[in-house]
This record gives sequence, structure tokens and C-alpha cells, in this order.
Amino acid sequence: MAQIEKKGGLLRKASSTKKPLKEKVVLMYDEIFKHEDPAKNCPRFWEELFLMKVNLEYLEAKLESVDGEELMKLKDNINSLFQHCIVSLNEEHQIKVVNALQTLCALIRGVHQKNKPTSGFDIINMLMGFDKAELRMKNLVESLDALLCGDGSESLKSLCLKLLLCLVTVTDNISQNTILEYVMINSIFEAILQILSVASSRVQHGYDGVVLLALLVNYRKYESVNPYIVKLSIVDDETTLNGMGLVISQALTEYNRQYKDKEEENQGGFFSTLTNMVGNMFIADVEEKISVQTNEAILLALYEAVHLNRNFITVLAQSHPEMGLVSIPTTPVLPTTPTTPLGTTPPSSDVMNSSELPLDPNLHTSNLLITFLKYCSIVMQDTKDEHRLNSAKLCLIILTCIAEDQYANAFLHDDNMNFRVNLHRMPMRHRKKAADKNIPSRPLVCAVLDLMVEFMVTHMMKEFPMDLYVRCVQIVHKLICYQKKCRVRLHYTWREFWSALINLLKFVMSNETVLLGKHNIFALALMVVNLFNVFITYGDTFLPTPSSYDELYYEIIRMHQVFDNLYSMVLRLSTNSGQWKEPASKVTHALINVRAIINHFNPKIESYAAVNHISQLSEDQVLEVVRSNYDTLTLKLQDGLDQYERYSEQPREAAFFKELVRSISLNVRKNLAVNTLSQEILLKEFSSIS
Repeated sequence: MAQIEKKGGLLRKASSTKKPLKEKVVLMYDEIFKHEDPAKNCPRFWEELFLMKVNLEYLEAKLESVDGEELMKLKDNINSLFQHCIVSLNEEHQIKVVNALQTLCALIRGVHQKNKPTSGFDIINMLMGFDKAELRMKNLVESLDALLCGDGSESLKSLCLKLLLCLVTVTDNISQNTILEYVMINSIFEAILQILSVASSRVQHGYDGVVLLALLVNYRKYESVNPYIVKLSIVDDETTLNGMGLVISQALTEYNRQYKDKEEENQGGFFSTLTNMVGNMFIADVEEKISVQTNEAILLALYEAVHLNRNFITVLAQSHPEMGLVSIPTTPVLPTTPTTPLGTTPPSSDVMNSSELPLDPNLHTSNLLITFLKYCSIVMQDTKDEHRLNSAKLCLIILTCIAEDQYANAFLHDDNMNFRVNLHRMPMRHRKKAADKNIPSRPLVCAVLDLMVEFMVTHMMKEFPMDLYVRCVQIVHKLICYQKKCRVRLHYTWREFWSALINLLKFVMSNETVLLGKHNIFALALMVVNLFNVFITYGDTFLPTPSSYDELYYEIIRMHQVFDNLYSMVLRLSTNSGQWKEPASKVTHALINVRAIINHFNPKIESYAAVNHISQLSEDQVLEVVRSNYDTLTLKLQDGLDQYERYSEQPREAAFFKELVRSISLNVRKNLAVNTLSQEILLKEFSSIS
């Protein structure tokens, strides 16, 4: 110890070359990393260790500094540390429990970092020993379950969830994390449901609980029976399902709000002024600045709930006040997670509480589906990089599941459930930004169709997102099949939709050479043509008025050149013996009725113009010709237009979800903090509990 000299009534340290003192917990860690049992000379070693404030950085660094062979020699001490951590979770002394939880996180992460192919040791053996593993993990999960379901400290519950997230995400591929076998056997599922069903715990821990559940559901989901999948699929408790829906809704709402704030910030700044001055030259630059990080973890949770649990569909339509319109006095909340990029953190507690309020008739109402559609409209704007492309793909997969569900379709098309849905639209030079106030109140299916049309119109580009276009067209087809089946006459501006489809065909043909090198463009063309065939064959059963059916014919005739060019292209390729012969032939066959309409009405229109000496007919005049010549039109009945292949995750989407879960796991691990709770905060909280 440095000598202290007294000079002028003041104490000062004398100069010393001695090393600074190590804190006691560090010295105790050093004892563990010796080959002898640390309790041999100090019987109270383990009891004292968990009274010390954990030094996570030192413990993890110590594990990292030891090579694999040396670590194997320390196996007995590592096993003892792991075992005493589990024992300490049942202590009445709360500080011991906190320290044990944090130590377990450091131990699990540290040992996993050493698990390289060359290290030659097994994680389970290293942490707890093969012979004791089953009992150790049973005790660990039971202790965590008791802490999560008990009336104890919220900070302890938060740490329990963070330990579980640490355990689940410690490997990049969670299906290779063999420790999770024990979490399958000793389920934590009921504890997560309890968190979601109680308002107070949902506010504090709902986000971590939902993300944890989404990850556990994806453990070896294609290789064995995952009990979390089975249990999630049969949950029917309304409070629990609504709780899960609220957590997801609030996380997406927070993202939407942050995006809107960024958007308004940009519109009110220098870029906005400059854009107006030079005619939207810099619109892409402005858009780039308001790109924010998406939240795939919460989207995955929404997907699993919609895909696995039919009862969750009802949650999509549960009304609550629109977030952001409800003002609540905010109270300071203890931080439990570090600051991370937009979209990756749980929503703040004032947002989490807002949907618990009673409905005010003067407020706009919202629901999970509206919030999700707004989120989609933001995410789907920019699909240039792989990360955003995957996020948009997941959004469309969720919408596909919704579009196939009978109950979901019932409330989507319900005339008594009208909402104003303000979707975000990509800034484009040739159109003005729509005013929010002009949005009519309509059935929710109109917003879904608007979203699909918006995507089709805005993504005709060099890096053509073929997969996303196919999914968009499939979603619309499924919705129209429901309308045809249930004879739902939806008051929607179908002309905009038809126009978007025709422009899509036009774009595909204009870029035939480039696109054919990467995609089967005939599969998409066939879907688009068959959508027109559904309208032609069954439109009289679901289009809102007879004049809507006339307008369909008008659009086909007006844009006949696009269909003529498509026919020429597919005819050329179907008569060759190349790889596209068969898919091109299918499109040729599908065009029969479209070509029949064009070939039937065009001569009649030309004759009408000649007789009446009109060089260019108005829309009303063309419609008059159409209406007076339906009787002589012959169309061929085509089979299977109102049928579709139902969505199946396995095997088609398995590779996508495997990579998605890997990405989410990495992100959760990167942003996981188990040492943000200071000892002072914990002591204060525990003293208030007692």
C-alpha cells in the first residue's frame, strides 16, 4: 500500500511504483482460475463471492484469455461456479440472486466464445458436467420460472429474461445450441404467458418475453417436435393473446412514430427547401436520411403468432386508441436496456401503457393490423439492400397468412369496421404527396390493396424484386377469391389497381432481356393475366357496380397494345424449344379471353368512330360501344381461377427463416446488457420491497 505523508494539514499519497490493488471479487475470480478448489482454504468462498458486486468485464476477459486446453483443466472449478450460481438463485438475499444471474451470463458467454472446432471440449460438459447436466438445468429453469412468476423485484425478473436471452442467442445458429434441449424439456413457456397476461409485468418485460418466445419457437423447428410450437398453437386465453398483441403493436407503433418524427424533421429542414427549389432533384437523398433500422425480432413474433395460432387472428382487429393521440404523464423508469439503433429497443413505458386506457369516442381508433400496415408501408419503401429486402419479405409473408384466413377476411371486408389508414408513400417526382385529411374511412382490406398497389407502382427498377412482386400479386388474388366466394362488393378504386398491373406487364416486357437472365418473368406474367381473368370471368359477382365491369373492359381495350406485345413475346418464346417454352405457352393460353375482348371491341370502336366521323373517342363513347356489344362477345370459361396454393413454411421458406433467426439472434446478443442495473438502484429497490 502506498505510504501517506502528512504535509500542511493535508494527506497526500506518496509516489509508489507498486501495482494498484485489485478489488476483492477480482482476486476471488483469480482463485477460480487456479487448479485447486477455491473453497479448500476458504470454506465460505462461494457464499462470500455472491455478496460481491460482479465484474463482468474481468470475468469474461479471464475466460477469453485462457486457451481451450487450459480451460479443460479448470473444468471442476467452472462446474462448481455454475452449480453455486444456481444454488444462489434460491437465496433470500436478493443481491446474491442478482450477482448469480449476472455471473451465469458471463460464464455462459465466456465459455461459448472458447468453443471453436479446434478446442475439443463440449459446452455442456465444460459448464456443468455430463452426469449432472440434466439436474443442473432442471434446477436452473425451475429457479428462473419461480423468479419470473413470483412477486419479487422487477429488476430480478428483467435479469432472468436477459439470462434466458443470453442462453438462447449464445450461438449464431440457435438450432446448434445443445443447451436448449434442456429448455425444451423444462419449459419456461407458462412463465412467459404470465408476463404477457398481467398488465404491470407486460409493461416492464413484455418485449423481452415476446422476443424470447419467438426465438424458442424456432429451435430445431423442422427437425423435431418443438414443445413451444405446440403450446403456442393452442393458447386460447384472450387476456394472454391480447397481451402479446399489445406488446407487438406498441413496438411497431414506436418504430412508426420515430420514423414519422425523422420524416417531419427532414421536411422542415434545409433539404426540404432545396427540394422545392430544384424540382425534387434531391428526393432520394432526403429519403436515405430517414431510413431507420427495422425490427425483425418483433416481426418474427407476429409471424409465429399469426401462422401458428388461429385464435390470435382476433387480436389483429382489437380496437384501441391510436398511439400518439393519447397523452399520458410520463414517469421515470429504471433503464434495463442500453441505447441501441431505432427499432431494436423495447418501446418506452408511456407508450406501453397507452393502450390500457378506455376508448374515447373523439379519438381515432387503431388496431394491431393498422399499425402493422403502416409499418409495412415504411419498410417496403426501400428494398435495395438485402436486410431491408428480407424485412419486406417477412411483412408480405405475414400478410399472406392473414389473406388466407377466413376470419381475418371477414373483418377485413366488414363494412361496419371502417378505418382511416394513413400509409406512408414513397416520394416520387411525378405525383404529389397525398394529404392525410383526404383519406376516407373504409374497410381494412382497402388499405391492404393500397399497400400492394403502392409497392407495384414504386419498385419497377433495375434490381427488380421479383419475389416480392409475386407475393404481392398472390395476396391480392387470395383477397379477390374471398370476395368472389362470399360475393363481397367492395367499393374500391379498381382502375388504379388494373393500371398498376398493366404497367407492371409493360415494365417486364421492356426489360425482358435483363430480367430473363435472373428470373422466370412468365410466372409473374401468368399471375397478372390470371388476375384479369378472375375479374373478366367473375367480376359481375364482386365488383361494386355494373359500370365497374364496363371500366375493366375499357382499361383492357385502352391498353391493348401492352397485351398485344405480351402475346407476341410469349408466342415467340413458346414456339422455340428453349427453357422458356412451357412457361411462355401457359401465358399464351391464359391470354385467350383478354385477346377475345380486344379483338371483339376494337373493330366496333373503329366502326363507331368512322360512322360518326370522330377521330378520337371519349371514354363515355367507348363505354357506350362496350355496353351495346356485350351480347355478341364469346369468352372461354377457364378452370381454377379462384383456387390457390396455401402458404406452407416448410420446405419453401425454411432457408429464409433459418437466416432470419440467425440475424435476429446476432442482433439480440449484440444489444443484450446484463450489467446496466447499478448496485445502488438494486439496493434501493430491494429496500422498498421489504
